[in-house]
Amino acid sequence: MIELNNFTFQYREGVSPVVSDISLTIPDGVFVGITGAAGSGKSTLTYALNGIVPHCYPGDFYGSVVVEGLDTCEVVLTDLSRLVGSVCQDVDSQFVCELVEDEVLYGLENFGVPRDQMERRVAQALADMGITELRDRVISSLSGGQKQKVAIASILAMQPRVLVLDEPTAELDPASSTNVFELLAAYAREHGTTVVVVEQKIALLSQFADLLVIMDEGRIRFADAPAVVLEHADELKRIGVNCPRSTTLMNRLRAAGAYSGPAVRNVQEACEVLKEVIA
Repeated sequence: MIELNNFTFQYREGVSPVVSDISLTIPDGVFVGITGAAGSGKSTLTYALNGIVPHCYPGDFYGSVVVEGLDTCEVVLTDLSRLVGSVCQDVDSQFVCELVEDEVLYGLENFGVPRDQMERRVAQALADMGITELRDRVISSLSGGQKQKVAIASILAMQPRVLVLDEPTAELDPASSTNVFELLAAYAREHGTTVVVVEQKIALLSQFADLLVIMDEGRIRFADAPAVVLEHADELKRIGVNCPRSTTLMNRLRAAGAYSGPAVRNVQEACEVLKEVIA
């Protein structure tokens, strides 16, 4: 689905590349989590996937980024947006309508989706995000979590092949954050959509992502299954990425020779392993 080959980018006003020599292959239908310390280049990496770089943010672009056979530099942004749907961190800046229903309809109308398909798409998108009951609500009256789901639903209605989200749970509490990830993971499984999420909450990414990408100073430090990446907890901490405490505990037990299995991703997995270790 996505192929990055030696991708390097420096913003026009910058003095050095923000990302350097990025090569990454993302298969169709995979849930990808991207994280790293502030300024590591993770947001710029997603801008390359949806064409914001270089179409909206000009600069020096080297290598290639190809999404489902389309070179993001060569295709016009309008065509790419039919393929890649994006949800920004500040969802309030993304809304253009007052009512939830109108917001979900907005993209469909702009892309000229036949009217007889609109009702089905709107209803399905709202259902996929679990917010059918919000259809007639005023967006400004919604909670942060509800707004986030409306923003995602408005993109899902356009049925993109790739969904890119930049810190979708930054303003949400733990329960709402988990709920958003559960809905995204379910959508990816049911529709075969490739989901790419930039997120600081590595515990959430580790629990839901198929592929975990760690950025460090503009380069990919790790790109593997979460359990494999989390085995490097000490190195991750040195580059500003804090692993879940349950992971750190089990890694220390491994180092002490008390445990030899894979890294755990959450408290539940740690508890199950500890039962075996103690027994």
